[in-house]
Amino acid sequence: MQPCAQPCLYEQQPGAAAAALPRSYRPRQPQATVLHRVVREDLETFLAEGVQHSASGEGYPIYVEKEFRDFVACGDLSRGFVRCRCAACGHEFLLPFSCKNRGLCPSCTARRMSDEAAYLVDMVLPEAPYRQWTLTFPFALRLLLARDYKLV
Repeated sequence: MQPCAQPCLYEQQPGAAAAALPRSYRPRQPQATVLHRVVREDLETFLAEGVQHSASGEGYPIYVEKEFRDFVACGDLSRGFVRCRCAACGHEFLLPFSCKNRGLCPSCTARRMSDEAAYLVDMVLPEAPYRQWTLTFPFALRLLLARDYKLV
């Protein structure tokens, strides 16, 4: 097997991983939020009531339960982490894995939104002026459109 002529870099900008951490960096703490506490404490009750109140007795769809369980596990060191070390100052910290979900977790949703916006601006959209248009519908029509994809 031939070695790579170019070293493999997993950085968006070369040298970014070797730079010192900004002093303003603060790891996120999803367990400290009110939303996380409420979901963590009441998830089992919520899922059990969903089973009781559903006509089929199955409860919520699997993807709903998975979204909630992944949110509770987001940022939990016992579920996996990466050890990060600053080469400049030697400071080390543990970075827990995130849930990477789009629906419930505010920090993961914000990160994805920011990454997507940066990608669109840097890679997709040409440098040109843009005008934004917004189309809205009355609430009654929105409910119909949400339920019937053919109508959309």
